[in-house]
Amino acid sequence: MDKSRNTSISKFLSKYLRHEPAKIGLSLDVGGWVKVDDLLAASAKHNFVISHEELEEVVVTNAKQRFSFDPTGTLIRANQGHSVEVDLQLEPMLPPDVLYHGTAEKNVEAIRRFGLQKMSRHHVHLSMDLLTAKMVGQRHGKPVVFEVDAAAMYKAGSIFYCSANQVWLVDHVPPEYLQIVSK
Repeated sequence: MDKSRNTSISKFLSKYLRHEPAKIGLSLDVGGWVKVDDLLAASAKHNFVISHEELEEVVVTNAKQRFSFDPTGTLIRANQGHSVEVDLQLEPMLPPDVLYHGTAEKNVEAIRRFGLQKMSRHHVHLSMDLLTAKMVGQRHGKPVVFEVDAAAMYKAGSIFYCSANQVWLVDHVPPEYLQIVSK
């Protein structure tokens, strides 16, 4: 499959597994799971036919590992980033001492004042390394990377989760735990 088709399918999956499942007749089960057959039927019904082989390729090759199959291969979900209500059944975890958050330069002043907020998503997304955070930040303009003192936040009572694709999740990062490390 060519890169353009792969990207189109990935965007379709993101939209309907993270943000608008009901719009194509899907309902997310506990954990955010949807039957693969239901997803493929719904996509075809809405004039976006995806073969089972294409779906598998997108899940396996997605650089950010946004999606996963359950062990049986009959269910699929987005690993994080939902704006619809869903319980991903993630367990609280001890985070690394330092995590990172990439953003666009235009957001820096608001982040310095209010910290990192989840906005329309369920959690703030944090990366384990500087390079990943920088790549995330550059999607919306000139990137700026904040270092997050996750150890201090955890000690102060913040609860962290780690998604299946190694994105760290937390409800909020107050400004006192943030420091710019890359512009």
